[in-house]
Amino acid sequence: MRAINRERGTELARSVEKADSFRTRLSGLIGRPFLTEGTALWIIPCRGVHTRGMTFPIDVLFLDRTLKVVAVEEDLHPGRMTAIRWKARTVLELPAGTLRRTGTRPGDQIDMSHADEEYTPRRTT
Repeated sequence: MRAINRERGTELARSVEKADSFRTRLSGLIGRPFLTEGTALWIIPCRGVHTRGMTFPIDVLFLDRTLKVVAVEEDLHPGRMTAIRWKARTVLELPAGTLRRTGTRPGDQIDMSHADEEYTPRRTT
Protein backbone atom coordinates (compact mmCIF):
# COMPACT_ATOMS: atom_id res chain seq x y z
CA MET A 1 0.00 0.00 0.00
CA ARG A 2 1.12 3.57 -0.73
CA ALA A 3 0.49 6.80 1.18
CA ILE A 4 -0.05 9.89 -0.96
CA ASN A 5 -0.57 13.48 0.17
CA ARG A 6 -3.37 14.54 -2.17
CA GLU A 7 -3.06 18.26 -1.31
CA ARG A 8 0.64 18.46 -2.13
CA GLY A 9 0.81 15.77 -4.82
CA THR A 10 3.61 14.00 -2.98
CA GLU A 11 4.27 10.40 -2.06
CA LEU A 12 4.81 9.87 1.68
CA ALA A 13 5.54 6.14 1.41
CA ARG A 14 5.47 3.55 -1.35
CA SER A 15 5.34 0.66 1.12
CA VAL A 16 2.93 0.98 4.06
CA GLU A 17 2.71 -1.80 6.62
CA LYS A 18 -0.47 -2.05 8.69
CA ALA A 19 -0.39 -2.57 12.46
CA ASP A 20 -4.02 -3.39 13.17
CA SER A 21 -3.88 -6.22 15.70
CA PHE A 22 -3.07 -6.03 19.41
CA ARG A 23 0.33 -7.68 18.84
CA THR A 24 1.39 -5.56 15.85
CA ARG A 25 0.21 -2.30 17.48
CA LEU A 26 2.03 -3.19 20.72
CA SER A 27 5.36 -3.93 19.02
CA GLY A 28 5.15 -1.21 16.35
CA LEU A 29 8.67 -0.24 15.25
CA ILE A 30 10.36 -1.41 18.47
CA GLY A 31 13.35 -3.65 17.77
CA ARG A 32 13.88 -2.45 14.22
CA PRO A 33 17.25 -0.85 13.49
CA PHE A 34 15.73 1.90 11.28
CA LEU A 35 12.78 2.82 9.09
CA THR A 36 13.78 2.80 5.44
CA GLU A 37 13.03 5.84 3.28
CA GLY A 38 9.77 5.25 1.42
CA THR A 39 8.29 2.97 4.09
CA ALA A 40 5.74 3.61 6.85
CA LEU A 41 3.80 1.92 9.63
CA TRP A 42 0.04 2.62 9.77
CA ILE A 43 -1.30 2.00 13.29
CA ILE A 44 -5.05 1.31 13.40
CA PRO A 45 -6.64 2.43 15.73
CA CYS A 46 -4.30 4.89 17.46
CA ARG A 47 -4.39 8.37 19.04
CA GLY A 48 -0.86 8.64 20.45
CA VAL A 49 2.52 6.92 20.21
CA HIS A 50 5.77 6.54 22.10
CA THR A 51 9.31 5.81 20.96
CA ARG A 52 10.54 3.97 24.03
CA GLY A 53 12.76 1.07 22.97
CA MET A 54 13.43 2.59 19.55
CA THR A 55 16.85 3.68 18.30
CA PHE A 56 15.89 6.21 15.60
CA PRO A 57 13.64 9.29 15.24
CA ILE A 58 10.37 9.25 13.29
CA ASP A 59 7.79 11.63 11.86
CA VAL A 60 4.20 11.00 12.95
CA LEU A 61 0.94 11.87 11.18
CA PHE A 62 -2.30 11.76 13.18
CA LEU A 63 -5.23 11.03 10.86
CA ASP A 64 -8.98 11.27 11.38
CA ARG A 65 -11.60 8.82 10.03
CA THR A 66 -11.36 10.34 6.55
CA LEU A 67 -7.52 10.25 6.60
CA LYS A 68 -7.26 14.02 6.95
CA VAL A 69 -4.19 15.12 8.92
CA VAL A 70 -5.28 16.46 12.33
CA ALA A 71 -1.78 16.84 13.84
CA VAL A 72 1.89 16.17 13.10
CA GLU A 73 4.99 15.40 15.16
CA GLU A 74 8.26 15.91 13.35
CA ASP A 75 11.53 14.26 14.33
CA LEU A 76 10.20 12.42 17.41
CA HIS A 77 13.35 11.05 19.04
CA PRO A 78 13.72 7.75 20.94
CA GLY A 79 12.33 7.71 24.46
CA ARG A 80 9.65 10.33 23.77
CA MET A 81 5.87 10.27 23.85
CA THR A 82 3.28 12.27 21.92
CA ALA A 83 0.19 13.87 23.37
CA ILE A 84 -3.07 12.01 22.83
CA ARG A 85 -4.85 13.50 19.82
CA TRP A 86 -8.55 12.88 20.48
CA LYS A 87 -9.60 13.72 16.90
CA ALA A 88 -7.20 11.12 15.48
CA ARG A 89 -8.29 7.59 14.65
CA THR A 90 -5.07 6.29 13.10
CA VAL A 91 -1.38 7.18 13.05
CA LEU A 92 1.14 6.95 10.22
CA GLU A 93 4.77 6.61 11.35
CA LEU A 94 7.34 7.70 8.76
CA PRO A 95 11.11 8.15 8.55
CA ALA A 96 12.24 11.44 10.13
CA GLY A 97 12.38 14.22 7.55
CA THR A 98 9.48 12.91 5.44
CA LEU A 99 7.04 15.61 6.58
CA ARG A 100 9.52 18.41 5.89
CA ARG A 101 10.43 16.94 2.48
CA THR A 102 6.78 16.58 1.41
CA GLY A 103 5.42 19.74 3.07
CA THR A 104 2.73 17.71 4.84
CA ARG A 105 0.78 19.60 7.49
CA PRO A 106 -2.57 19.57 9.34
CA GLY A 107 -5.55 19.78 7.01
CA ASP A 108 -3.91 17.77 4.22
CA GLN A 109 -5.82 14.78 2.83
CA ILE A 110 -3.93 11.48 2.70
CA ASP A 111 -4.84 8.72 0.25
CA MET A 112 -3.93 5.10 0.87
CA SER A 113 -3.78 3.17 -2.38
CA HIS A 114 -2.48 -0.17 -3.49
CA ALA A 115 1.06 -0.06 -4.85
CA ASP A 116 0.00 -1.26 -8.31
CA GLU A 117 -2.42 1.68 -8.83
CA GLU A 118 -1.32 4.47 -11.14
CA TYR A 119 0.02 7.61 -9.45
CA THR A 120 1.34 10.71 -11.16
CA PRO A 121 2.90 13.32 -8.82
CA ARG A 122 2.09 16.99 -9.27
CA ARG A 123 4.76 19.21 -10.66
CA THR A 124 6.10 21.86 -8.34
CA THR A 125 7.01 25.19 -9.84
